[in-house]
Amino acid sequence: MNWTLEVVVVPVADIDRAKKFYAEQLGFQVDHDTSFGEVRIVQLTPPGSGCSIVIGRGAVPDMPPGSLKGLQLVVRDIRAAHAELVARGVDVSEVTTLGENPTPTPDPLDNVGFVFFSDPDGNGWAVQQISSRA
Repeated sequence: MNWTLEVVVVPVADIDRAKKFYAEQLGFQVDHDTSFGEVRIVQLTPPGSGCSIVIGRGAVPDMPPGSLKGLQLVVRDIRAAHAELVARGVDVSEVTTLGENPTPTPDPLDNVGFVFFSDPDGNGWAVQQISSRA
Protein backbone atom coordinates (compact mmCIF):
# COMPACT_ATOMS: atom_id res chain seq x y z
CA MET A 1 0.00 0.00 0.00
CA ASN A 2 1.30 3.47 -0.90
CA TRP A 3 0.93 6.28 1.63
CA THR A 4 1.33 9.64 -0.03
CA LEU A 5 1.52 12.98 1.72
CA GLU A 6 -0.79 15.27 -0.25
CA VAL A 7 -1.43 18.40 1.84
CA VAL A 8 0.32 20.35 4.59
CA VAL A 9 -1.57 23.12 6.39
CA VAL A 10 0.54 26.27 6.81
CA PRO A 11 -0.71 28.68 9.49
CA VAL A 12 -0.79 32.32 8.35
CA ALA A 13 -2.20 35.58 9.70
CA ASP A 14 -3.14 37.17 6.39
CA ILE A 15 -4.41 34.79 3.70
CA ASP A 16 -4.04 37.24 0.80
CA ARG A 17 -0.49 38.25 1.79
CA ALA A 18 0.50 34.57 2.12
CA LYS A 19 -1.17 33.65 -1.17
CA LYS A 20 0.74 36.42 -2.94
CA PHE A 21 4.04 35.28 -1.39
CA TYR A 22 3.59 31.61 -2.27
CA ALA A 23 2.15 32.23 -5.75
CA GLU A 24 4.12 35.23 -6.94
CA GLN A 25 7.43 35.00 -5.08
CA LEU A 26 7.81 31.22 -4.83
CA GLY A 27 5.96 30.35 -8.03
CA PHE A 28 3.53 27.88 -6.45
CA GLN A 29 0.46 27.06 -8.58
CA VAL A 30 -2.84 28.28 -7.10
CA ASP A 31 -5.00 25.15 -7.29
CA HIS A 32 -8.05 26.81 -5.81
CA ASP A 33 -9.21 29.67 -3.63
CA THR A 34 -12.60 28.79 -2.21
CA SER A 35 -14.84 30.69 0.20
CA PHE A 36 -18.14 29.69 1.71
CA GLY A 37 -19.52 31.58 4.67
CA GLU A 38 -16.70 32.25 7.13
CA VAL A 39 -14.54 29.52 5.59
CA ARG A 40 -11.77 30.22 3.08
CA ILE A 41 -9.34 27.63 1.76
CA VAL A 42 -6.47 28.34 -0.61
CA GLN A 43 -4.49 25.39 -1.95
CA LEU A 44 -1.12 25.95 -3.65
CA THR A 45 1.33 23.44 -5.10
CA PRO A 46 5.07 23.86 -5.67
CA PRO A 47 6.10 23.23 -9.29
CA GLY A 48 6.57 19.49 -9.84
CA SER A 49 5.33 18.51 -6.38
CA GLY A 50 2.74 15.90 -5.49
CA CYS A 51 2.12 17.65 -2.17
CA SER A 52 0.30 20.95 -1.77
CA ILE A 53 0.02 23.48 1.01
CA VAL A 54 -3.26 24.86 2.31
CA ILE A 55 -3.73 28.25 3.92
CA GLY A 56 -7.05 29.56 5.13
CA ARG A 57 -9.52 29.95 7.94
CA GLY A 58 -12.46 28.00 9.24
CA ALA A 59 -11.86 24.53 7.82
CA VAL A 60 -8.15 24.38 8.66
CA PRO A 61 -6.66 23.65 12.07
CA ASP A 62 -6.22 26.69 14.29
CA MET A 63 -2.46 27.04 14.72
CA PRO A 64 -0.45 30.16 15.56
CA PRO A 65 0.77 31.89 12.39
CA GLY A 66 4.45 31.21 11.80
CA SER A 67 4.54 28.15 14.06
CA LEU A 68 5.36 25.63 11.33
CA LYS A 69 9.10 24.99 10.98
CA GLY A 70 11.08 22.50 8.96
CA LEU A 71 9.10 22.36 5.74
CA GLN A 72 11.42 21.15 3.01
CA LEU A 73 11.48 21.37 -0.75
CA VAL A 74 13.87 19.37 -2.96
CA VAL A 75 15.50 20.63 -6.16
CA ARG A 76 18.05 19.31 -8.66
CA ASP A 77 20.25 22.42 -8.52
CA ILE A 78 20.49 24.41 -5.29
CA ARG A 79 22.51 27.22 -6.90
CA ALA A 80 19.82 27.75 -9.56
CA ALA A 81 17.08 27.57 -6.90
CA HIS A 82 18.92 30.17 -4.81
CA ALA A 83 19.28 32.48 -7.82
CA GLU A 84 15.58 32.10 -8.65
CA LEU A 85 14.49 32.87 -5.08
CA VAL A 86 16.74 35.95 -4.97
CA ALA A 87 15.36 37.12 -8.35
CA ARG A 88 11.81 36.72 -7.01
CA GLY A 89 12.63 38.89 -3.99
CA VAL A 90 12.68 36.14 -1.35
CA ASP A 91 14.94 36.79 1.64
CA VAL A 92 16.90 33.53 1.39
CA SER A 93 20.11 32.35 3.04
CA GLU A 94 23.27 31.71 1.10
CA VAL A 95 23.86 28.14 -0.06
CA THR A 96 24.99 26.12 2.96
CA THR A 97 26.52 22.66 3.17
CA LEU A 98 25.13 20.54 5.99
CA GLY A 99 27.04 17.39 6.75
CA GLU A 100 29.06 15.23 4.46
CA ASN A 101 27.83 13.26 1.48
CA PRO A 102 27.66 9.54 2.38
CA THR A 103 28.75 8.55 -1.13
CA PRO A 104 30.71 10.49 -3.75
CA THR A 105 28.58 12.44 -6.23
CA PRO A 106 29.53 14.50 -9.29
CA ASP A 107 28.26 17.65 -7.52
CA PRO A 108 29.61 18.14 -3.98
CA LEU A 109 26.37 19.90 -3.00
CA ASP A 110 24.17 16.94 -3.91
CA ASN A 111 22.29 15.76 -0.79
CA VAL A 112 24.05 18.27 1.48
CA GLY A 113 23.40 21.67 -0.18
CA PHE A 114 20.65 23.78 1.42
CA VAL A 115 19.12 27.26 1.48
CA PHE A 116 16.64 28.53 4.05
CA PHE A 117 13.85 31.11 4.05
CA SER A 118 10.68 32.02 5.92
CA ASP A 119 7.29 33.15 4.68
CA PRO A 120 5.93 36.55 5.81
CA ASP A 121 4.54 34.93 9.00
CA GLY A 122 7.78 33.18 9.94
CA ASN A 123 6.95 29.63 8.83
CA GLY A 124 10.37 28.12 8.13
CA TRP A 125 11.36 26.42 4.89
CA ALA A 126 14.47 24.60 3.69
CA VAL A 127 15.42 23.76 0.12
CA GLN A 128 17.73 20.78 -0.38
CA GLN A 129 19.59 19.64 -3.48
CA ILE A 130 18.91 15.97 -4.25
CA SER A 131 19.57 15.41 -7.94
CA SER A 132 18.24 11.86 -8.00
CA ARG A 133 14.78 12.74 -6.64
CA ALA A 134 13.98 16.25 -7.86
